[in-house]
Amino acid sequence: MIQLFEQQLQNDDMSVNTTKSYILNVKGYIKWFEESKGTEFKKLHRENIKDYISYLKTIKKNSSSSINAKISALIKFNDFLIESHIQSEQVISKKDMLKLQTQYASLATVGLADVEKFRQLVLESDSKRNYAIVSLLAYCGLRISECLNIRMSDFNLTSRELIVYEGKGNKQRTVIISSKAKTALQSWIKERTDKGIDSEYLFVSNRGSKIDRTVINKLFKQYSALIGKDITPHDLRHFFCSHALENDMSVHEVANQAGHSNIHTTLLYTNPTRDKMLAKMDRL
Repeated sequence: MIQLFEQQLQNDDMSVNTTKSYILNVKGYIKWFEESKGTEFKKLHRENIKDYISYLKTIKKNSSSSINAKISALIKFNDFLIESHIQSEQVISKKDMLKLQTQYASLATVGLADVEKFRQLVLESDSKRNYAIVSLLAYCGLRISECLNIRMSDFNLTSRELIVYEGKGNKQRTVIISSKAKTALQSWIKERTDKGIDSEYLFVSNRGSKIDRTVINKLFKQYSALIGKDITPHDLRHFFCSHALENDMSVHEVANQAGHSNIHTTLLYTNPTRDKMLAKMDRL
């Protein structure tokens, strides 16, 4: 039976590693069945499957991911048994998969010192435009696509409000411009005026067209190399969410500012960063 199952997996163009894993896990189940039930394995039964999962959790102390790998193999084996007319019913499915523990550490991977060093390097490169972009990402929580799509008519520096029209899901939201971002924007707008740049878009390329995100990605790679830490535009957005929550903004305020459609996304940032978790563990 196992040989035929293996042949079926190979016929389905399953990778060598996946095939080996499935065969190993199915053999493990059959071994458990025959040793615990004292009879030869003939087909899968729902009751036995539930016993096996309980055994893996309570006796073997397997992790959820390890148990799910075994369940995946048994689902495929169940399919094979049905196709081979050895049994007629499906007794195990994806519904039996265990829920994996959600990420505990915050999504933020860069801290205030990293961000400020990064911003300073960009400032010292004499690019007011790039400095303004980096400041908007880090201190207003914009997505890079939202940042590059800002039009001159979308913001008011006096009221410090920015209307984001092309956010995720094509929703419109009002973003408050932080003082750091305002200062950076004022410097760039003055330079724009001095250079006679006339474009509906706030950020333009050297040729006067809307700046492409590939230019920004190259910029981030360049400065990441200088500080010895990989920082992406989205890392600055993660930083904003975490930093804002640490500085007394509510979860709902951060969700509105960042444009999170699901509050649970924002709640991830209330978790400590991995470094803070390690520091807390070391104090035990």
